[in-house]
Amino acid sequence: MNHSELAAFLKSRRARIRPSDVGLPTGPRRRVPGLRREEVAQLAGLSADYYTELERGRGTQPSAQVLAALARALRLNGDERDHLFHLADRMVPPAAHGPAAHVQPGLLGLLDQLTTTPAQVITDLHETLVQNPLAVALVGRSPAARGPAASFVYRWFTDPDARTLYPAEDHPYHSRVFVADLHAVAARRGHDTEVTQMVAALRRRNQEFAGLWDTHDVALRRTDHKRIVHATLGVIELDCHSLFSEDGRQRLLWFSAPPGTEGAAQLQLLSVIGTQDMTPSANELGRPQA
Repeated sequence: MNHSELAAFLKSRRARIRPSDVGLPTGPRRRVPGLRREEVAQLAGLSADYYTELERGRGTQPSAQVLAALARALRLNGDERDHLFHLADRMVPPAAHGPAAHVQPGLLGLLDQLTTTPAQVITDLHETLVQNPLAVALVGRSPAARGPAASFVYRWFTDPDARTLYPAEDHPYHSRVFVADLHAVAARRGHDTEVTQMVAALRRRNQEFAGLWDTHDVALRRTDHKRIVHATLGVIELDCHSLFSEDGRQRLLWFSAPPGTEGAAQLQLLSVIGTQDMTPSANELGRPQA
């Protein structure tokens, strides 16, 4: 790992980004061009101390997940992202998919503009790449999983906890839509090892998936009407929209509700409570805590 070159590269990339480029206010007292170190750390989900150590040419070798987060925070293009991984002596991940995928700049730029509605970028296998704060508040933060478990579709058919996001009566519908979407992705990717292995594993592990796969229904999930279960606000009815990257391997999802509806009012409340846990504690309910 080339500590000094990595430090210089990070500092140079930080200096070229204006706060307004990433939705941060431009204060009058900035003494250096570009972002502050703590702002980069915040955007990447890192501690300020850890990022400062990297820029000072010290610290441990960053993981692939940390590097991917830094690439997104610093708005690196594909070549710059690969260079960052090389400097950190990490294997360059595939650019189009996987939990460490490089978010396509066009989608990331649009995500930055969606500050009043939940939005996130996912891969065509439903691996979450980046979320805005309202998306985290609505659907939760994506688990730091690797392999097939990084895919929400895979977890939907293998992990019962994944299904708590939607009311139980809606589960059959979502299962059908997920499988039809995966069929379309498999056809577009051709003989892609990642997809064929996922399909084979799901057919072995889940009879519902196997039965739905054999219907051969095909349909990309472009728009949808969803009911999402929120711990504090209850069931929220929203429209989900998708914008696909040119190669189809990434999607920008955002959620909205028509003005005047209960869903619109709930979204406004969501922006206030954020990720706070507003459910009553055991003490507040007069019950002993476990």
